[in-house]
Amino acid sequence: MGMAIPVAPAAPTAPNAPTAPRPVPAAPRWAVLAAHAVTLTTLPAALWRIGVACGLPLGYTEAGFRRIRGDGWEGPAWLVLLSVLTEAAALLTLVLVRDWRLFSPRVTTAIAGTGAVVLAALWTPFLFWWAVPNAAMTETGHLLVGFVYLPLVAWAPLLAAVTVNYHRRHRR
Repeated sequence: MGMAIPVAPAAPTAPNAPTAPRPVPAAPRWAVLAAHAVTLTTLPAALWRIGVACGLPLGYTEAGFRRIRGDGWEGPAWLVLLSVLTEAAALLTLVLVRDWRLFSPRVTTAIAGTGAVVLAALWTPFLFWWAVPNAAMTETGHLLVGFVYLPLVAWAPLLAAVTVNYHRRHRR
């Protein structure tokens, strides 16, 4: 029959020899849900802006509506572009809970952490929206816009939580 092939004993590994990268644990369910929730926080404001771009005043006075939309196509185009870019930025949160690898974990954590800080500075003031009158809007419109933009306040803390989880799962 066949001859047995002798197997050499495994060579001892050197103390500083590189080891195979350890597998990254999967994101916990709460982090996946939080990442998906981020995409929903941007949706009401995006849909509201698209409605304004389509010609619906959605709470603006006549003068306020003319000012926000402008006279040409640039105003509506800007509102749609802003909505698309905002939603795209929110969708990037999903990178933190998937096995996708765009950058090194350190760079990804730095970008996401910086994003959370910027978003907190940008959207947290909307907690006080109702305390500041807006002459360009009707009373009902001012109330509506407050509720439409309020979910954006949750974007920063949700992103921060998912970022911390990402960092913990990827640290060596």
